[in-house]
Amino acid sequence: MDRRDFLAYSAKAFLGVGLMPAAIRGTPLAGANPIVRPTAKNVIYLYMAGGMSHLDTFDLKPGTEFQGATRGIKTNVTGLRMSGYLPKLSQHMDKFAVVNSMFSNQGAHEEGRYFMHSSYTKRGTIKHPGIGSWLVKFDGNRNPNLPGVVHIGSSNPGGSNGFLEQRFAPLVIGNPEAGLQNSKRRRGVSEDEFRDVVSLTQAFDAEFHNRYSHKKVEAYSEMYDDALKLMRSRDLAAFEIDKEPKQLRDSYGGNAFGQGCLLARRLVEHDVRFVEVTLGNWDTHTNNFERVEENAAVLDQAMSTLLQDLEVRGMLEETMVVLATEFGRTPEINGNDGRDHSPTAFSCVLAGGGIRGGQVYGKTDESGKNVIENRVTVPDFNATIAYALGLPTEKTVFSSTGRPFRVADKGRPVMDLFG
Repeated sequence: MDRRDFLAYSAKAFLGVGLMPAAIRGTPLAGANPIVRPTAKNVIYLYMAGGMSHLDTFDLKPGTEFQGATRGIKTNVTGLRMSGYLPKLSQHMDKFAVVNSMFSNQGAHEEGRYFMHSSYTKRGTIKHPGIGSWLVKFDGNRNPNLPGVVHIGSSNPGGSNGFLEQRFAPLVIGNPEAGLQNSKRRRGVSEDEFRDVVSLTQAFDAEFHNRYSHKKVEAYSEMYDDALKLMRSRDLAAFEIDKEPKQLRDSYGGNAFGQGCLLARRLVEHDVRFVEVTLGNWDTHTNNFERVEENAAVLDQAMSTLLQDLEVRGMLEETMVVLATEFGRTPEINGNDGRDHSPTAFSCVLAGGGIRGGQVYGKTDESGKNVIENRVTVPDFNATIAYALGLPTEKTVFSSTGRPFRVADKGRPVMDLFG
């Protein structure tokens, strides 16, 4: 076996995928960005489910008929303004970059959420991995006792392990204040009794595993072993946010999203690579301004505290905080005082992890309907996150059916966002 075949075989054995010959030889694909030293090692991904109105948060159009009841306020960066619904975040503008030129080709919730997380359109024949699963696949877990990807607050997260192995799937947590459920021995069961039960279970399963040595069977065994290892690990305390001072907990907000952001910070401290926290109810077809104000208050308190908390602990430089949504809302205000879906322009935010704060990237027209400067597609946005993490955005991998994919499809990182 020559060197090239050996590398190809090793990649397939250890990664579970095949690599294109050019990638194996180290030759980047045409037009690819070079991989540099990563500027981030972890991600806290705040997902605004339902389609956050850019016109009422980060891309205001003052003095136009499209603005409605939302008013702008100054930020701590001269000349930059944002929604009056986000007063606390406005004082952290120097820490983050606003991308006001996002563009998606998906205008329905499920398809838009899937596209935002995977960079691929939803298909019935295959599932595509999210950034978190790609990160753990290529760069590994930093804490062998904890899952590499955790989703908080949504039973139907947009990002999954897709066609990657089950060990790269996210751990889903519904209630951030409940700790990790079913992670301790049942009351009254001693360690010796528990060990006996586990041994008996393994004995019952042994013949089945030997007869059916398939990937899915092995994945179940690995998941079971990982769960047992976590039960006995001190790292289980990472999920116990009640260990935090009450004043800090209150500063995040007495709601599931705020406490989820606090849990995300604790998990990242314990080297969980990718934590997503979901805040829903952004689908404002009716009562847009009232509902945006309510949701923005929750977001404002939690995200501003998170940024400050990470900075104080010296974690912001290595942790990228992402604020994302599936699409924006229409400039026109409908008969129900609401805004409808509008994927042709919307806003996302990036902070920490090498991002240069205090900037607004891209521009929409006077109505906020279309991008007129520096359009950023969903794959471009995801490629920017991947690039910050040092992932090989130019590398092509193959699914088990032999189909080629890349981390962010054909997306290109927005290099101007880095400082």
